[in-house]
Amino acid sequence: MLTPISERRLLQSAVSVLALVPIVAGFLGLAKGIQVFDAHAAVSRSGDSHIRYLSGLMLATGLGYWTTVPGIEAQRTRFRLLTALVVTGGFGRLYAVALFGLPASSMVVGPIMELVVAPSLALWRERIEQRCAASAQSSTPILSSR
Repeated sequence: MLTPISERRLLQSAVSVLALVPIVAGFLGLAKGIQVFDAHAAVSRSGDSHIRYLSGLMLATGLGYWTTVPGIEAQRTRFRLLTALVVTGGFGRLYAVALFGLPASSMVVGPIMELVVAPSLALWRERIEQRCAASAQSSTPILSSR
């Protein structure tokens, strides 16, 4: 079994790495528009504007997750809000599947990240918070200075 500090560091590492997905996808969507997601798609100027806006939100979400990493056990509200935003987007994707069928295989990772990975990380973060609180009550320090 992992010590509380080891588990905390593992969660911090996981969030740091997994937040790269929306950061990179968001940045690429801002820079290249719909073409980064579907090379054969064409949209109007209004559609392109919306794709770039949503890409900016994706980038900001990933950066938001990064801001939780240093004191992740104390970031309940921010982590929950970010996760709620991501899960809501995932439900939007599920609705699109119901309407139009499965997207290209490259787009299947999105709903997995949004509906499985993000909530799992949030639950893990809750566990870390509880372990840190329990350790503090027993006056056993689990967080060492860096």
